[in-house]
Amino acid sequence: MQNQSNINTQKKKQKQTSKPESITLPLELLKRIPRNKKTTTAELQEQLASIGHHRTLRAIQRCLNKLSTDFDIECDNRTKPYGYRWKEQARGLNLPVLSGQESLLLALAEEHLRHLLPTSLFKSMENFFAQAHSNLGLHTQAKQEREWLSKVRVVSTTQPLLPPQIEPNVLEEVSNALYENKLLDIEYQNATGKRTKARIMPLGLAQQGTRLYLACRFADYNNERSLALHRILSANATSFIFQRPAFDLEKYDADGRFGLGSGTPIRLSFLIDKAAGLHLLESPLSEDQQVEVLEKHFKITATLVDTAQLEAWLLGFGNQVCDVHRQKLAREDSQT
Repeated sequence: MQNQSNINTQKKKQKQTSKPESITLPLELLKRIPRNKKTTTAELQEQLASIGHHRTLRAIQRCLNKLSTDFDIECDNRTKPYGYRWKEQARGLNLPVLSGQESLLLALAEEHLRHLLPTSLFKSMENFFAQAHSNLGLHTQAKQEREWLSKVRVVSTTQPLLPPQIEPNVLEEVSNALYENKLLDIEYQNATGKRTKARIMPLGLAQQGTRLYLACRFADYNNERSLALHRILSANATSFIFQRPAFDLEKYDADGRFGLGSGTPIRLSFLIDKAAGLHLLESPLSEDQQVEVLEKHFKITATLVDTAQLEAWLLGFGNQVCDVHRQKLAREDSQT
C-alpha cells in the first residue's frame, strides 16, 4: 500500500509539473504561425529552439494537429513537409496585445535589427513584426503612430548605394555561428578574385553603410581580420564550440579596422576653405580637435586613426583642402 501511495504521489507531481509545459508549447506555436505564408514543423522547431524551448518534431506535429482542429489554422497536407498558416479571415492570436506605441517601436526597429540579430532569433520574431504592421494598418485606430513612420527617416551622409548581394544562407550561418560561438567553415573571394577556403572564429558583426563585415580570426592565427559578407561564397557553422578570446569590437572599430586601416594613430593637420570646413566646427573629427581661424581657411588639427576611409574623405574636398600633414603617434600618445 505504501509503495502504491508513493507511485500515485509521484504521478500526481509529474502531472502538475507538466501543466505549464502543456500550455507553453501551444501558445508559442500560435504566436509563430504566420498569416500570409506557410511555415513547416522544422521551421517552428528552429524558432522554438532559438528561445530555449527544445521540442521534438513529433511533439510539435501532434500539437499542430490539435491546434488546427481548435483554431482557424490551415494545414496544407498535399505535399511534405506540411505547411501551416492562419486562415485568410482568421483573427489569429494577439498575445501579448501590442499598443500603438509598441507597434511603432517594433516597426522602426525591424529594419535596423534585421542584420544585427542572429537570423534564427530574428525569424522567431517575424510574427511580432507582422502583428506590429497589422496594428498600424489603414483600418486601425493607430493613426498618429502610422503617420510617424512617414515623418522620420535616416539620411545617408554619402552617395546612397544599393547593398551588395549576399549568397543565400551565408548571413544565417554566420550570425548563428557568431551567436553560439561555433567555428565557421567558409569559402571567401577577395577583391582581386582569389578564392580561399578556411576555418574561422567569428568574433563580431558590423554594418558599415550598406555593407556587412565580419571580424574574425583564422585557424592557427591570433590576429583579427575583417571579411566582407558579400564576398563569402559559402559558409557552414560547425558543431565545434570555441572559447571566445578577449576581443573588444568597439575598440576594433575605434582603431579603424573597418575603415581599411591597421589601427595606426596619427596627428593630422590640414587647411580647409571656411565654407567647406564650417561643419567641422559643429561636428569635430575628434575630441582633441583644434581649430585655428585664418583669413580664408580653417587650420584643423586632430588625433585620428589613419585609414583609407580618412584618405578618401580628404580627397573628396578636392582643392578645398591643402597642406595636409600626418605625424605617426605611439598608441599611448594617442590616448593622452
